[in-house]
Amino acid sequence: MNLEHIRKLLITGENISLEYKECKTVLTKDIYETVSAFLNRLGGEILLGVNNAGTITGIEAGKIEQIKKEFITAINNPTKLSPTTYLTLEEFIIDGKHILYVYVPPSSQVHRVNNRIFDRNEDGDLDITDNTNLVSQLYIRKQNSYTENRVYPFVTLEDDLRPDLIAKARKLATIFHDNHPWTDMSDMELLKSMQLYQRDVQTGKSGFTLASILLFGKDNTILSALPHHKTDAILRRVNLDRYDDRDIVKTNLIESYERLMEFIAKHLPDPFYQDEKANRISLRDKIFREVISNILIHREYSSPYPAKLIIERTQVIAENSNCPHFYGLINPADFSPFPKNPIIAGFFREIGRAEELGSGVRNLFRYTKAYSAGADPQLIEADIFKIIVPLDIRLTQGDFVQVNDYGTPPAQATGEATGEATGEATGEVPHKQQILEFCVVAKTSREIMESLGIRHGEHFRINILRPLVENAELLLTIPDKPTSPKQKYYTNTAKRKL
Repeated sequence: MNLEHIRKLLITGENISLEYKECKTVLTKDIYETVSAFLNRLGGEILLGVNNAGTITGIEAGKIEQIKKEFITAINNPTKLSPTTYLTLEEFIIDGKHILYVYVPPSSQVHRVNNRIFDRNEDGDLDITDNTNLVSQLYIRKQNSYTENRVYPFVTLEDDLRPDLIAKARKLATIFHDNHPWTDMSDMELLKSMQLYQRDVQTGKSGFTLASILLFGKDNTILSALPHHKTDAILRRVNLDRYDDRDIVKTNLIESYERLMEFIAKHLPDPFYQDEKANRISLRDKIFREVISNILIHREYSSPYPAKLIIERTQVIAENSNCPHFYGLINPADFSPFPKNPIIAGFFREIGRAEELGSGVRNLFRYTKAYSAGADPQLIEADIFKIIVPLDIRLTQGDFVQVNDYGTPPAQATGEATGEATGEATGEVPHKQQILEFCVVAKTSREIMESLGIRHGEHFRINILRPLVENAELLLTIPDKPTSPKQKYYTNTAKRKL
C-alpha cells in the first residue's frame, strides 16, 4: 500500500469498509470486533492512530512494535478470533506522526470474537449473535458467495477422501512450522480445524465441503463433484498451432501443484541467482510457485472454464476463471488483495506453498525482473484472470541452455549452447564424439541423455539424435519401427572408421 492511498482514506471518512482507531499507546478493545465484522461482511481497511474525525493523532513510536505483536497474537488465537486469520500491519509516517494500516479481506467463513458474531453496517460493528435470522442470512451469504463452502453430506472420510494426502499435508505443515497443532490431531480433527467440514444452514445437514474434496478427494470423487475440473499445461514453442508437450491435470490440488511445478521444471531453465545476502535463490521456483498457487487457490471452481498454463518461447501465460472485483492491470504498489477461496488459500499457507495474502504478488514482481532481464509480469483482473510472465529469450531459445541441480550452467550445458550455434556453421553435432563412444554397445535414447546430463528431450531429439541417425552415424536396433519404445541406437563402426 502506498502513502497516496492512505491520504485518500484520511479524507474519505468512516464507512462500511473503513474504520479509524485512535490507540495512541495501546490497541482499543473493539478493534477485533471491527476485524470480525469486516471478515464477515465485504472486507475493509483500518487506520490505527487516527480519531473518528479523520485527524491523525499518531501512535507513540516506542509502542508500535508492541501493538503489532499484540494484534498478530490475538488474531491468531482461536480463543479470541475463530477461525483465526492472516493479517499484516503496515507502518506509515505522515507529518511526523506514526500510523498503522490494516487491510482485512472478506472471508468465506463466519468469524467470532470472544464467541460473538459481528457484522458491518454503515460505519458500525453490530453484534448479531442473538439474532438467528441475521446469523442464518450471514451463513447463507457465505455459502452462496464462495463455492469452496458447498457442503456434500454424503461424502465420507473412508470412501471418498485419501488419508495418505492428509498424512502428507500433516508432514508438510510440520516441516514449515515447528510444533504444528496438526501433529497431534486425528484426520477428522485436522479437517474440522481447517473448516473443511461444515453445516449447511439451509438444509441442516453437515458434511465435507468442496474445498476438502478438491484438497483430499479421490479422483473419481473430485470429478463427480466437479466434472469440468482440470488444469491444462501446454508447451508451445515449435508447433504453435497445437503443442510440443502437454499434461492434462485432473487430480487433487496437492498433487496438481506438484505436477505443474514438474512441468515448469521440465521446460524452463533455472539460472544462477543470489539475493542481497548472497543466498542462492531459485528464481524459477519462486516465480512459478506463485503462478501455480494462484491457478489452484484463486480459481472460481463453479465455472467450467479450464485453467491453463502455457509455456511459449517468449512468455508463460496462466489463466483461470475468476470473480473480478475490478477490471484491468493490477498495480503491486496500490492494490487490495482479495481471497477467492480463503480456506484453500489458508491450507496452502499452512503447508508452505503460498505466501501471506498480497506478499505473493510483490514477490512475483520482484523475482520476475531478475528472471526476464528487467521486464515486469502482467496480472490482469477480469472474468478470466491472467498472469503473463515474460521470459529472457537467451535462456529459452531452442531449449539450448541447460542447468544442473544447483541452477548453474554446467560446462556441458555451455558447450551445448555454443555447440548448437557453431554446429549450424560447421555441421558438427553437439556431443557427437561422446555419443559415438558411448553407443559402441546399443543404448536407449534415455540412457544417452542421462550420460550427457541432458533433461530436455525435445532439444536432444531434434538437434542431437536426429542428425546422427540421418547421417547414419548412429544405427537403429529396430530400423523398421523408428518410434518403438524398445528402440536402441548403436555406433556405425564402419562409418566411424572412414
